[in-house]
Amino acid sequence: MIGRLNHVAIAVPDLEAAAATYRQVLGANVLPPQAEPDHGVTVVFIELPNTKIELLEPLGEASPIKAFLEKNPSGGIHHVCYEVDDILAARDHLKSTGARVLGTGEPKIGAHGKPVLFLHPKDFNGTLVELEQA
Repeated sequence: MIGRLNHVAIAVPDLEAAAATYRQVLGANVLPPQAEPDHGVTVVFIELPNTKIELLEPLGEASPIKAFLEKNPSGGIHHVCYEVDDILAARDHLKSTGARVLGTGEPKIGAHGKPVLFLHPKDFNGTLVELEQA
């Protein structure tokens, strides 16, 4: 069901500083920041030959990243994102196996302009999983 790894997301306390590290120290191609108010984050994507890194910074007081950074002040890996061909079929299959889809269960539009869902970390070895329709 899952396809390729789309990205690994890292929550950071300072998006500009983190992006500069990837750009200056690692020589990575760092895209401009983009606000994602529906998800409560500002993101920066770092393009790699085989996938992407997504840096996340809280956007607003209700940001889910804010709570993560309170527990992990230096930041850290927040989630992994896998591609699926059909997000609704993936959701229905996951629910039929007992996996928990977070939120309402209805996909939201993610940072790439495609439908996404998040899966409960307790069902995936402590890892928050994002699915993105390819």
